[in-house]
Amino acid sequence: MKALVYHGPGQRVWEDKPQPGVEHPTDAVVRITHTTLCGTDLHILKGDVPTVEAGRTLGHEGVGVIEAVGEGVANLQAGDQVLISCVTSCGHCDYCKRGMYAHCRDGGWILGHLIDGTQAEYVRIPHADNSLYRLPQGMDPAAAVMLSDILPTGHEIGALNGEVGLGDTVAIVGAGPIGLAALLTSRFYSPARIIMIDLDENRLAMARQLGATDTIAGDPVDAVMKLTGGEGVDVAMEAVGIPQTFEVCQRIVRAGGHIANIGVHGTSVEFHLEDLWIKNVTVRTGLVNTNTIPVLMRTLEAGGVEPTALVSHRFALDDIEHAYDVFGQAAKEKAIKLILTAQ
Repeated sequence: MKALVYHGPGQRVWEDKPQPGVEHPTDAVVRITHTTLCGTDLHILKGDVPTVEAGRTLGHEGVGVIEAVGEGVANLQAGDQVLISCVTSCGHCDYCKRGMYAHCRDGGWILGHLIDGTQAEYVRIPHADNSLYRLPQGMDPAAAVMLSDILPTGHEIGALNGEVGLGDTVAIVGAGPIGLAALLTSRFYSPARIIMIDLDENRLAMARQLGATDTIAGDPVDAVMKLTGGEGVDVAMEAVGIPQTFEVCQRIVRAGGHIANIGVHGTSVEFHLEDLWIKNVTVRTGLVNTNTIPVLMRTLEAGGVEPTALVSHRFALDDIEHAYDVFGQAAKEKAIKLILTAQ
């Protein structure tokens, strides 16, 4: 089969690789029909995730059709069209029983990280019963791909960790795919105002289409303070993963507010406890658990969210190297989320 293989920082090749098979009774092998690229994949290519070894197939999102299942798989069978969760979960360990699938003792974020991932023609999925979701009949697979990672991440690590509530003022720093997913899912909770902050005017235009009430491309701290009468925001979400954007969140959150860090940080940040200790501010971090995939799938099925609005480019799966070139120059190419489809 063909797969997108990481060969060290800055090096990735679409090349031949042995097709995976069932290795454990709870495994499934899935033929990929749709997948996508993630900002985390770019972090890996930059060398920000040193636990990813050379020779690894990248990718942790996708939709496909089950080719084979192990004898221990009870709820799925060959021929089922399924959504692949970006987080693998056994469903039995102490963390899984607490809904913290990200910390599963035999899983977590392993696809495209510690085991081969979804940017390939076939992928092996451990703990298939708890890590795959059968797609409802007629659901657009391109929309469903957004449920693998970015929509649950925006929802769980953004809206839920930030405790977005009715009438709140929310600021999201970073209008990339994750920031826009946080915008979409924050709207479930009826905030009064959602302020999107980014340097890319194309992404801010997309944010306005998706429901942002205000967008800021200039000095974010001064602009937010003017918009909020000097009070700051109830919820500040960091959706980039660099020190400068986390700094902005610390400076714009109001007393009693919440900072929700969504971005993947490759370097340390300065934490201003000397300013925050007196403000009764809550700071939350996290890796997505994906335990809200079922409710998000029902919301998508009912038309309550339209994640295909995030799709800016479409490619054939075997054109994935070109897709990486486009995604790596997102501002120039006006790229948000890319869908790759197997022919």
